[in-house]
Amino acid sequence: MQALIAYFSRAGENYFSGALRTVPVGNTELAARMLRELTGAELFKIEPLLPYSDDYNECIAQAQDDQRRGARPELREYPDSLEPYDTVYLGYPNYWGTMPMPVFTFLEHFDFSGKTIRPFCTHEGSGLGHSVEDIRRLCPGARVEPGLAIRGTGVQAAEPALRAWCGR
Repeated sequence: MQALIAYFSRAGENYFSGALRTVPVGNTELAARMLRELTGAELFKIEPLLPYSDDYNECIAQAQDDQRRGARPELREYPDSLEPYDTVYLGYPNYWGTMPMPVFTFLEHFDFSGKTIRPFCTHEGSGLGHSVEDIRRLCPGARVEPGLAIRGTGVQAAEPALRAWCGR
């Protein structure tokens, strides 16, 4: 069984337990890298062609506007095919109860029929929100398994939770 870890993550100024802090690697990317070590799956970073700002407040305004409009931002690239993969681990930060809009773009680009999607998200208190339901709606032919919510401030210590969740 081959697996892909497709994830959206944002470095720069981020929110951590009530304070802003600049980070060189986003929380979801850190979790995705841990998952790669545990599973051996390939990594694919979902990146919008026009990235969100490194400034937290500006990013929030851009991302909220995208969500309000139901935007599907163009992505820099896509995997050539999902054919080789049985399982797709899908990682993202929780943006207002769901996934960032570039993840919607990614999901709508492919037919996930017959695939297993295992969602994981980073958050600062809102968990998975309704993102798993959104994935099920966008990928009706996929088997969407229970997701894992990782608090962003605790991502450095998330390996045991990731290990238990992915069965390693």
